[in-house]
Amino acid sequence: MITNRCFFKVVNACAFTATDQDDLFQEIAIQVWRSVPSFRHDSAVTTWLYRISLNTAIKWTTREKKHREGRQTIEKTEYLLHDYHSQMDERLIWIYEQIAALNEIDRSLMLLLLDGFSYKEMSDILGIGESHVGVKIHRIKKHLIGKLENV
Repeated sequence: MITNRCFFKVVNACAFTATDQDDLFQEIAIQVWRSVPSFRHDSAVTTWLYRISLNTAIKWTTREKKHREGRQTIEKTEYLLHDYHSQMDERLIWIYEQIAALNEIDRSLMLLLLDGFSYKEMSDILGIGESHVGVKIHRIKKHLIGKLENV
């Protein structure tokens, strides 16, 4: 159950069309499958899964940006033809849009925070200091509150 939630959040924060979401989910699933033999049990399974998911999403996003740079494809405007968010709460749509606008590390931190990970666990997953995690989260929250006040 936690695995699906982890994948869902990472995919929704990093991929914005149904096709891209499917592609990214497949990339993450393949990477997890390939990484199972090397799992050393040094951390919790969820920490390990998040690390793989986030790293795969960051690499995928970078690769996709390079691939699509300078091109306008039908996939970029396909979402206009479909109402993917009609079942979602408007507040949830807003927060996902705001998270999507953040850089990769900040986006990853927010997803981990929403899933209830401790600063220590976030530090382990992202490979940054625990105090750095706290500072970044404080700044992100402040930024989001400012955006919310302007809505």
